[in-house]
Amino acid sequence: MAFAHDAGTVVDRLVQYAAASVAKKQPVVRLEPLAELVERLELERFAREGGLTGDALGEFLDRYLDATTRLHHPSHLAHQVSVPHYAGALGALIDGFTNNPMAIYEMGPAAAAIECFVINWMLEKIGWPPAPLPMDGRVPQAQDAQERPLPPATAPAGSHGAGVLTHGGSLANLTALTAARSRAAPEVWNEGNPGDLALLAPAQSHYSVARAAGILGIGAQGAYELAVDARGVVLPDRLPQAWQRAMDDGRKPIALVANACSTAVGLYDPLREIGEFCREQGVWFHVDGAHGASALLSARHRHRLAGVELADSVIWDAHKMLRAPPLCAAVLVRDHRDLDGAFHEEASYLFHAKEQPGVDLIHRTVECTKAGLGLKVFCVLGSLGEAGLVDYLEAQVALARKAYDLIQAQPDFHCPVAPESNILCFRYRDWNVEHLRLRDQLIARGTFHLSSAALNGCWHLRMVFMNPHTSLVEVRELIHAIRDLAGPPASG
Repeated sequence: MAFAHDAGTVVDRLVQYAAASVAKKQPVVRLEPLAELVERLELERFAREGGLTGDALGEFLDRYLDATTRLHHPSHLAHQVSVPHYAGALGALIDGFTNNPMAIYEMGPAAAAIECFVINWMLEKIGWPPAPLPMDGRVPQAQDAQERPLPPATAPAGSHGAGVLTHGGSLANLTALTAARSRAAPEVWNEGNPGDLALLAPAQSHYSVARAAGILGIGAQGAYELAVDARGVVLPDRLPQAWQRAMDDGRKPIALVANACSTAVGLYDPLREIGEFCREQGVWFHVDGAHGASALLSARHRHRLAGVELADSVIWDAHKMLRAPPLCAAVLVRDHRDLDGAFHEEASYLFHAKEQPGVDLIHRTVECTKAGLGLKVFCVLGSLGEAGLVDYLEAQVALARKAYDLIQAQPDFHCPVAPESNILCFRYRDWNVEHLRLRDQLIARGTFHLSSAALNGCWHLRMVFMNPHTSLVEVRELIHAIRDLAGPPASG
């Protein structure tokens, strides 16, 4: 069978690729001009003639893998993208081949069962009651948001948590904030945006929060920044001022957003204090835990998210610290009625009362054709177990702290903040935009792949310790490489 032969070719090439990457036998990154890559990969020929199988497939993979950015390389430190565990990659292969769009139960019952299990597993880690696993899959009818008050700090009797997996944290944030808007202004779905809605969030929030404000019709003028300290962490005692600014402008906040942790620097906002403020004001509390919610698994680091149970919604990316392949992000809500009432739609071929032994998830998501994302997560979880994921997470956070101590000990380097996660920003000398040039030089060499971030008006280099093969050896090598590229300080 051609599939068996070609699949074997793919696996063999990937095994070789991973081994060469871990051993640093190839550059961590190689940026070729796009037009040259299109030509070298012979895309036009294959598109015209076909034949991408057998030996031709192997040769194509050699060229393709040679041009990839190698996340398995120990010097890959750039972005918050997992080095996926092979079990998760196998899950992605299984899902891709079986192709069960599982948002409708009959179209993917096994994938739907796994997603419901993964969602409940996450809900329990937050501290919310998990959803019952129904034998009757009638789509639940959400109570009109105008008829019920904001849920108290503990879930009301008869309610439970709920969630859905989406293709990425940006879509997860949009989904959660859509639910918040439906709660605050249920008339919007029929009547359109009234033009007086607002969103409160710190400037260090992921850009998808501002993007969601635009998509939801709130706009940049309706987005109010929360006061933060020099590290970019929300100041709880300044929340009333931000709230009052929105009120004075005649705005109605639909939600207040907090970071757990921030994308650029990796610091956690004080969730308990923020959550208590939101309860007092009766406003939806949304926690962007895309990167940092995985700390809930660790007894050592769970305190970073103290108070997360007060949130109305949380997002949590499995394709970051849970080592799942992208994209796989969870939208989680404390009260299932909020997610069930977020969207209103009609399609007779999909939405109708039905008798079935499972539940449809399509009414909780922007997506219609949705992959079996839970399989990617569960294959990793089932392979490593919770203890294996905890070991990985704690090792990466510990490495960030060791790197911080090492860099702080260098007279010509400085870190603006101590890490709370596996993200670490640092400066060389008193440089600012020079860091961007330095990063380009490191990438051109192919020896290190870093990212950059601005904090308090100054550019920093940024490391994200995602790779279990990375150690302090790479950090020391990076320090030497930076000094080598920078040259001696200019004489005064």
